[in-house]
Amino acid sequence: MKPLIGVSTYLEESASWGTWTLPAALLPVGYPRLVQRAGGLAAMLPPDDPAAAAAVVARLDGLVIAGGPDVEPVRYGAEPHPRTGPPARERDAWELALIEAALASGTPLLGICRGMQLLNVACGGTLVQHIEGHVSPVVGRFGEHPVTPLPGTRYATLVAGEFSVPTQHHQSVDQLGDGLTVSAVAADGTVEAVELPEPQWALGVQWHPEMAADTRVMRALVEAAGARRV
Repeated sequence: MKPLIGVSTYLEESASWGTWTLPAALLPVGYPRLVQRAGGLAAMLPPDDPAAAAAVVARLDGLVIAGGPDVEPVRYGAEPHPRTGPPARERDAWELALIEAALASGTPLLGICRGMQLLNVACGGTLVQHIEGHVSPVVGRFGEHPVTPLPGTRYATLVAGEFSVPTQHHQSVDQLGDGLTVSAVAADGTVEAVELPEPQWALGVQWHPEMAADTRVMRALVEAAGARRV
């Protein structure tokens, strides 16, 4: 049986499709499609009671924390920057609880963009609330830039050399969380990937693999998730 990979979702007060405009839990289709192309089964995880996170993670083989809005600065003891977006408190609480449950249980974990930032915060790290040069100049479009893996890291075993990735973010890792290792950087030194050492399989990437054809990162998560089921 294919590994079951849970993917966290947005929670929007107003979303439109067909003739409907309603509150919705939603997820860009690139996420489940990437899970599927990498050999997994995708399950959407809309925000819920954080107390339920451990029970949810116990039913999964792997977990993806998706991209989305800025993490509320109070989560890492900071005041909001003028360019920091409005908080998504339900999602922050839910996804932090999911991350904590995955780390406690050894469930393979992949954080994408916001998900990487939340992994860093969950481990006690902080964020740079605004950087220049990593946001596409075209609204609603992803930019692209190369990232370089650092030798000796898990990410370097997945992607051997410099690789161009789809990107759209204005926040990044500042103080690194406890136990985390930087595993890839951009040309300007921005942290582009972080990971925890074995036996924990936990990787965060600042870019958006769901917007590209490459499946190496997601396939590694799915394979790690499948190995736990044996």
